[in-house]
Amino acid sequence: MAEELKRRLVHASGTLVPLIAVVDPSRWELVQGVLVAGAVVAVLLEIVRLYVGLDWVVYDRLTREYEQDNLAGYALALISMGVVAVAFDQSVAIPAILMLTIGDPISGLLGSGELRTAKQAYVLLTMFGVCLLIAAGLGVPTVPAVLGALAATAADGLKPVVAGYVIDDNLTIPLAAAVAIATGIRYLPSVV
Repeated sequence: MAEELKRRLVHASGTLVPLIAVVDPSRWELVQGVLVAGAVVAVLLEIVRLYVGLDWVVYDRLTREYEQDNLAGYALALISMGVVAVAFDQSVAIPAILMLTIGDPISGLLGSGELRTAKQAYVLLTMFGVCLLIAAGLGVPTVPAVLGALAATAADGLKPVVAGYVIDDNLTIPLAAAVAIATGIRYLPSVV
């Protein structure tokens, strides 16, 4: 459990960057730059780790078994956050990113922390509630907030395996949530 808690704290530390733009919305370009730079650095570190053999103890402690020969979760999170930060308006991107950095660690602590095909209902309900609170707290209209929370929860609950590679929720949560929020804002903005 101690290793799982460490992983979750590292995960939650990703909240600090988008909070810059929550506190001062004029700093969004800085946040975008930091997230894109983080994604680039993560990809470079992963290339070195996977193909050259960088073997830092931090990788042993903070990566799961299925990540040993694939991109690690931290890299997938940074890639996804960078893409969302560039592809979406900050009113969509920030809640989607925070659904990953806040919602997913809470969900992970409530769940077993193990790779499973399905999470228990109370874990998914908690994930949904946390994500809905994040979106609503950041001013996302009700229907888009619900859609974003549902998308993030679905991404958290499903870990498909494609060609032996686990599609980690660190990649899918921000992307799914951002698409759902943006779709809701565009097509259902006044639905209550």
